[in-house]
Amino acid sequence: MSDDFRQMLETFENEFPGREYTIEIVCPEFTSVCPKTGQPDFGTLVFTYVPAARCIELKSLKLYLQQFRNEGIFYENVTNRILDDFVAVVAPRQVELVAAFTSRGGITTTVTARFEAIS
Repeated sequence: MSDDFRQMLETFENEFPGREYTIEIVCPEFTSVCPKTGQPDFGTLVFTYVPAARCIELKSLKLYLQQFRNEGIFYENVTNRILDDFVAVVAPRQVELVAAFTSRGGITTTVTARFEAIS
């Protein structure tokens, strides 16, 4: 699944690759489906990354995330899969993805995954 989705992600050249700066992207309308119940899951994804040579193109990120709308996948799996795809395409110096899912049955879940390039 993820490898096919990954192809949707596009990047553009970072015009300041010698400068370390942080980009934060908030995606408040993420949806997927619980693989156990078939119920929709809603969450906010926050990407915080330090680019190297490339930056993520936002429209492609939006379209990529929409591909999960009908996918049955657990919170932990989708968070790590998105992070893996982001790292494979963008190759940032570092990135943190925080996936905060809305309450279901009185329980909320937040999954945080990180990547840091080896210098």
